[in-house]
Amino acid sequence: MNTREMLLNVGPAHPAMHGIIRIVTTLDGERIVDIDVEIGYLHRGFEKMAETVDYNGVMPYTDRLNYVSPLINNMGYCMAVEKLLGMSVPDRCHYIRVIMSEISRISDHLTCVGASAMELGAFTVFLYMIKAREYLWDLVEMVTGARLTVTYCRVGGVKGDLPAGFDEACANAFKETRLVIKESDTLLTRNRIFVDRMSGTGKISAEDAISHGITGPFLRGCGVAYDVRKDCPYAVYDRLEFDVPVGTRGDNLDRYMVRMEEMEQSMRIVEQALREIPDGPVLASPDTAKPMPAAEMVDRAKVGNIRSIADSVAVTDPTLDGASKPLHLHIAGDEKRVFLPPKEDTYGNIEGLMQHFKLVMYGHGIQPPAGEVYFPVEGANGELGFYIVSDGSSSAYRVRVRPPCFAIMSALPKLLIGDMIADLTPTFGSVNMIGGELDR
Repeated sequence: MNTREMLLNVGPAHPAMHGIIRIVTTLDGERIVDIDVEIGYLHRGFEKMAETVDYNGVMPYTDRLNYVSPLINNMGYCMAVEKLLGMSVPDRCHYIRVIMSEISRISDHLTCVGASAMELGAFTVFLYMIKAREYLWDLVEMVTGARLTVTYCRVGGVKGDLPAGFDEACANAFKETRLVIKESDTLLTRNRIFVDRMSGTGKISAEDAISHGITGPFLRGCGVAYDVRKDCPYAVYDRLEFDVPVGTRGDNLDRYMVRMEEMEQSMRIVEQALREIPDGPVLASPDTAKPMPAAEMVDRAKVGNIRSIADSVAVTDPTLDGASKPLHLHIAGDEKRVFLPPKEDTYGNIEGLMQHFKLVMYGHGIQPPAGEVYFPVEGANGELGFYIVSDGSSSAYRVRVRPPCFAIMSALPKLLIGDMIADLTPTFGSVNMIGGELDR
């Protein structure tokens, strides 16, 4: 009987390929004997755009790298620039960044596991997990004012402090999230169809994963307990207790199990951080200062009546909330060359106005010394690193991002060749491919 191999295109219009990936498979019956992966592009151009705008102007672009967990991208880029500047931020700012990053990690894992389950037919689990993600995004919205493109961090700090009532809202959101994870675990981990399709497929050894530069849950599923938060601790992760779950076989089921456990560990981190975070914002104390409407303070300052406002604290218009002067002590570094002044100063005195202009005017802005840095953080799908070269001007000479899923995509042939064509979807789902950061 004459037989021949068949060439089959999967994507980019295939719903599991996220619109940009094309995998050209060569099949012998239903078995994959060869593949060619084209990663496509989303026209993000992050690295070139980061070289054309000032350092704080890059923040909105970092949101678009991994748009499922943008706060981790915000944090990683800011800490790279802060390393370049040789500066630190207050402890409270570190805690806030950690809290928001871990909330992002949970929402990322919920999306990844839920979408992977849906692609295998478990649509109910997808709906459950997206419901839980909404609870977490409500928290993100409380803090940042946005849900997806948050642009929350700043070089030298964060945009604003945690709002009143955040602790309670977080506890309620985690309670609901834990219920959803338990429900999903019941529906998936004890489902023979799901387990049979995940177990033994998409396998990769620890040695091969390391040689491809794979990190994150994908590597930990192979039994390697590498986690940037533990092995290269940053912010305040070394003060917080959490476990690094690992698998044993390096297959799709192990990666699923690792992500499920990591969500619980992230909630554990957030709960500790909320208990240990240094004192909150300092409001105007009647013993040391008197509140004064900002407009009145400005009028007195214009006529040189400085003595009458020296011990006052400006009460700003609601449109200026989120950046009041007392909060800056806790959420931003004391670096006039980096962080925008409080609105009270910008609108209230000439020094604040000049500082503001020096940071936002073209040709000025943050100007780190010439040099180069690399700073990694633990992204939701692996080590997310930023390499920045400064020539001393107000924008980076060169920026390079290390996207976690890029390394995994390079190993896709090793993962898929030898498996059945039906295994392609769960294996690709376990990659947690994000087009925004993969884009070259």
